Amino acid sequence: MKNLIVLGISLLLFWSCSNPGKTISAEDAEIHTEAHEAHHYNESSDALELNDGERWVVNEEMKPFVAKGSELVSSYIQDGETDFKGLADLVREENLQLVQSCTMTGKSHDELHKWLHPHMALVEELSQATNQVEADGLVRQLEVSYEDYHQYFQ
Repeated sequence: MKNLIVLGISLLLFWSCSNPGKTISAEDAEIHTEAHEAHHYNESSDALELNDGERWVVNEEMKPFVAKGSELVSSYIQDGETDFKGLADLVREENLQLVQSCTMTGKSHDELHKWLHPHMALVEELSQATNQVEADGLVRQLEVSYEDYHQYFQ
């Protein structure tokens, strides 16, 4: 079942990236998000790689959504916020816009998805957190996820 869910999410992301002029409906995004909430992507099988020692180039139209998500997480931490479900909703929206704006292809696209799948899983885990201690750990993991993004992508 887990592999089926990951396949479904991958197909939606692939379709979105292959159809940059089309958008995902809110209903489709919600169905996808609900499916993803209960499952984790197996990132150990797909370690990120650099592009011959260099960071991968991400299309300009996609960068604002990653930057905004990173900013949301940083501000949440710096300001000592506690509304982790609100943060999850905001970051999820940035991720959906990132997916909808995807025009990348090839190896850089594949590498971005290796980062994006586990990142989205963290956001979904955060939305399902049941207490502040659990949420704080997940927020820190999101912070590291954005650091990983900047290590592998420009």
